[in-house]
Amino acid sequence: MLDIRFATARNVSGAVAAVVPAADSSDDPAATRLAAVRASLARLKLGPADLDDITAFLLDVEHSGSAGTLHKLPRAGHRPDLLFFVGVGSGDEAGWRAAGAKLARSAGDEPTLTLLLPDDVTPAAVRGLGEGLWLASYRFRLGADEPPSLRRVNLAAARPSDPEAGLAADLEAGLAAAKVVAESTRLARDLTNMPSDEKTPAWFAKRVEKAAAGVPGLTVTVRDPKALAEQGFNAILAVGGGSTRGPRLVELSWRPRGARRHVVLVGKGITFDTGGICIKPLSGMKLMRKDMGGAAAVIGATLAAAALRLPVRITALAPLAENAIGADSFRPGDVIRHYGGTTSEIHNTDAEGRLVLGDAMAYAVRRLRPDTIVDLATLTGAQGVALGKRTAALYSYNDTLAKELTTAADTAGESVWRMPLHDDYADALDSDVADIVNSTDVGAGSVMAALYLREFTGPLRDQWAHIDMSSSAWSDSPDADLTKGATGWGVRTLLRWLETTT
Repeated sequence: MLDIRFATARNVSGAVAAVVPAADSSDDPAATRLAAVRASLARLKLGPADLDDITAFLLDVEHSGSAGTLHKLPRAGHRPDLLFFVGVGSGDEAGWRAAGAKLARSAGDEPTLTLLLPDDVTPAAVRGLGEGLWLASYRFRLGADEPPSLRRVNLAAARPSDPEAGLAADLEAGLAAAKVVAESTRLARDLTNMPSDEKTPAWFAKRVEKAAAGVPGLTVTVRDPKALAEQGFNAILAVGGGSTRGPRLVELSWRPRGARRHVVLVGKGITFDTGGICIKPLSGMKLMRKDMGGAAAVIGATLAAAALRLPVRITALAPLAENAIGADSFRPGDVIRHYGGTTSEIHNTDAEGRLVLGDAMAYAVRRLRPDTIVDLATLTGAQGVALGKRTAALYSYNDTLAKELTTAADTAGESVWRMPLHDDYADALDSDVADIVNSTDVGAGSVMAALYLREFTGPLRDQWAHIDMSSSAWSDSPDADLTKGATGWGVRTLLRWLETTT
C-alpha cells in the first residue's frame, strides 16, 4: 500500500506536485489561480525566472483548476526536474479526492512524489486526497505483475505537523481516517476480486476471522452447515445445497462501551452464482464472483468502524453460499421455510440472493433487535438498467434514514438514488402454497426484490433500508478513484453514515 506521510518542502528530490484551485468570482480568476501556485512553489526557493517560466506554462495550457485536471511539466537540468499541476476544483473533499486519484495514476512511474499543500488545506481535504491516492493506486493480481514505481507521497504542509506539539494534528487525523477507509475498501475489493475457485464460503469466513483477530471490541461467530440446520436457516442451506462447498453465516459484532444505538448491516454473500437449475448464460455468469460484494462491504465497513472506534454498536451479517448445480440443488416449485417461519415458493433459482438475505434479516429482527437494519446486495440486473454503473438503488420507508444514506454516499464519493416501494405491486408476491414467491413476471425487478425483502423486516419495516448495488460493485475500466474490477462499493457510504449514527 502506498506510503503517504507529512513532510517538509525542504531538500525536495524527485517529482513535485502543486495544487491549482478552480476559477473563483474575482475579476481575474486566472491571476488568482496563478498566484496560489506561485505561493506554493515559493516554498521550494525557486528563482523568479523559474516561477515566470512556470506561470507561462500554466497560461499556455490554460489550466482551469477543475477537479482532477492535470498538466505535467518536465524540467531537465532543473530542480525539481518534474512538476505536476493538479486541479482541486472548489477545494471541497470531492475535488481533493479527484486530485489524489489523478496523481496516483499520472505519477505512477515516479518513485517519490512531494505534494505542496496550500496554507488553507483542511482535514476534510487531506482525507479526500488520501482516499483518492490510496484507492486509485489499488492493484489486484494473482500472477506475476510489475508493480508501479510510485512508493511514497510526501505531503508538504505549510503548517508544521507535529503531533507531540499539537500542531496540525487535525491534518494528521484526516489522513489517518483516509487510511482506515482505504484499507477497508481495498479489503472489500480483494474479497470481491478473488476468483471463486478459491473463494468458498469457508474461505471468506476465515478471512473475516483473520481481519478481526485481536481487535478489542470485535467478535466473530461463524455458523457452518450443521449449525445452520440446527437453528433453522433453511434458505441459506437450500441455496448452498447444490455445492460441495457448504454455506456459512458470518456474524461480525462491534460492541463499544456506552453505545446507545445498534445497527445491523446485512450483505448478500453468494460466492459464485450459476443461477442454479435456472442456469445463467455464459455472459451473465462469468463475473459472478462479484455476487458477494454486499457481504464484503458490510464486513469492511464494520472493521473500519472498529478501527475508528465509532461509538455505535454494529452487527454485520454475511450469509454466504455458492449457488451451484448438483443433486441436492433446490428446484423451481420448492417451498422453503425461512428462519422465523416465513415460507417462500421458488419460482426462479436465480433469485437466490433475496432468499439468503431473508434468513439473515429475520434472524436480526427476532434475535438481535436492532434500532436500524440496512442491507446491501448485488441483487438485480434491473438496478443497472435503471441507474447505470455508478449509482445504486436505495429503498426505504423512512425519509430521514434515506436522506442520511444519500448524504453519506454523496460525501463518500459514491452515489445512491431513492426508488419507490409501491404497495400495489405487492400482490404479485402472493403464492398459492406459501407466504410469498421469490420471483415474479411483473417487471420492475429491483422494486419487486425490495418488496420481497420487506416481508422479513417485521416491526422494523420503518427502520430499514435496502441498497441494490449490483452494477456499482464492478468497474469495467479505471475511473477516478476506481480501478478496473471490484469497487468495494458501499464501504465508504456505510462508514460515513455510521460516523453520524451515534
